[in-house]
Amino acid sequence: MITMLTGGVKSGKSRRALDLAIQEWRPAPCNPVTFVATAEALDDEMKARIVRHREERLRFAGKGAFVTIEEPLELGCAVCAAGERVLIDCLPMWLNNIVCHRQEGEFARILDALLKGMVEKTRDCIVVTNETGMGNIPFDETVRRYNTLLADANRRVAAVADRVELLVSGIPLRVR
Repeated sequence: MITMLTGGVKSGKSRRALDLAIQEWRPAPCNPVTFVATAEALDDEMKARIVRHREERLRFAGKGAFVTIEEPLELGCAVCAAGERVLIDCLPMWLNNIVCHRQEGEFARILDALLKGMVEKTRDCIVVTNETGMGNIPFDETVRRYNTLLADANRRVAAVADRVELLVSGIPLRVR
């Protein structure tokens, strides 16, 4: 089953993803879930955030329940190497990396590989993303281009997802 969790920034998507993985998949050292982390620790705030996320996984699921793959760009490769149960957190950070590393020309190829890996290589997959369609139109051309790419990724992931939830203030709303 492919599950897509979308919503605003800090709406509770990552926590919901962990809750679903723990409740539905029962991860343990003998049956770990692969956590594909897309963030790069480029500044102190992001380093601290990454540490908090690691500690949260340990606190909620225990040691060895999650195996982490840190992959900022080639998500399709990471998913194909991950195993049957994968949690991807998150598409917006992945797209930040693509834009920052000037890899926008590779966006379609990487997204195609990600979708193929999700459908063909996983049994269960949770994907965390941000909803782009609820804000204003940014003044900056780069941000508009980023929003367009993220919206495309979201639509394509949603098209292959069995379940889509929108999180509002930590409350999941079933879309599909």
